[in-house]
Amino acid sequence: MRRVETTQMAKAMMKQAESDTAELAADKGLDEIVKRAREAFDERNLRFTQLREQVFSEIAAIRGSIGAYEILERLAEKGTRLAPISVYRSIDALMEVGVIHRLESKNAFFACRRHEHGKKGRPIFLACEQCGGVVEVPAQHIFDEVKTLAASVGFTPKVKFIEVSGVCASCRDKAKSE
Repeated sequence: MRRVETTQMAKAMMKQAESDTAELAADKGLDEIVKRAREAFDERNLRFTQLREQVFSEIAAIRGSIGAYEILERLAEKGTRLAPISVYRSIDALMEVGVIHRLESKNAFFACRRHEHGKKGRPIFLACEQCGGVVEVPAQHIFDEVKTLAASVGFTPKVKFIEVSGVCASCRDKAKSE
């Protein structure tokens, strides 16, 4: 039963990610995502500075993940020249609040599209190797299983996130049609 539910959730999340990408194509969509990030900072009584907003906007403007130096380059192209430490400090603050996540395998960052982590548990990250898209899929039961299995052998896991690389449905369908 869990596999069927997880598969259905994954398909729904992939559709949502495609929808998010289309939403970001319009400035209104990006504005809404930035507004949610601002609210997340306000809820924690933290400042959503202009620099944090600029860094977040660069990350949120793409469907996939982006590295810190790519963010620096994008900001420089728009006339904002910064030291790398400034971007890294903003990234740290954005991660602390939970509005972005880090793909460990790529040392890159992506905008959180699910702002209810505390209510629905932790997600796994599905990262497409072809288009670079990243989707978050609710998967608290997987983390619970890891904890149970680890405990059965006296091990204490420190798993924050799980990322899975592969090929998304769009890329798979595109490859089939070629």
